[in-house]
Amino acid sequence: MNQMTNIAIVGATGVVGKAMLEVLEARNFPLNQLFLLASERSENQSFLYKKEKITVQSLDAFDFNQVQIALFAIGSELTKRYVPEAVKAGCVVIDNSSTYRYDPNVPLVIPEVNADCIADYVHQNIIANPNCSTIQMLVALKPIHDAVGIKRINVATYQSVSGSGKQAISELITQLGQLLNGKPAKSEVYAQQIAFNVLPHIDEFLENNYTREEMKM
Repeated sequence: MNQMTNIAIVGATGVVGKAMLEVLEARNFPLNQLFLLASERSENQSFLYKKEKITVQSLDAFDFNQVQIALFAIGSELTKRYVPEAVKAGCVVIDNSSTYRYDPNVPLVIPEVNADCIADYVHQNIIANPNCSTIQMLVALKPIHDAVGIKRINVATYQSVSGSGKQAISELITQLGQLLNGKPAKSEVYAQQIAFNVLPHIDEFLENNYTREEMKM
């Protein structure tokens, strides 16, 4: 791979996609050309990268032959559709969704914990990352494990609404306004009111009675 690479951020208008853009700029990543991709409804929006305006392009019409690395920050269903296209074009895909986390041929990587596994991307040209709670936990636990070993971990997480995406954030803000003005809160993203509330589970329950989020950890 060339030192200066072309990179695409897939889902660039979302919360995670915007964060990826900020990190690339903050770390002065040695890229040649940056492509911002999203759905057609976000097409022609623009964002600044190092004072240069970059226009969002349609993911559906994009030719992945133009890039060497594709950072995916979209939902699992769209990931299943577009990652194979990127891989077929020769891209190395770094996927933020849960799609490939259980694939034995895809390395599940936290750089501070198992950076040596990154080289395993050659099997499918895909690198997956765990969910946010797992990453934070293991970065803290890795030195302890290395020093004395760990037999068992009991975990309780308190996860932010932002982890459910922009629609969930909008629902929280809307509900706050409704409740503070003496109106009932309307819920669409979550099954229950989220404003001034804590829901005792996250994601859907599976056949083993654990939620999908618990199984990710």
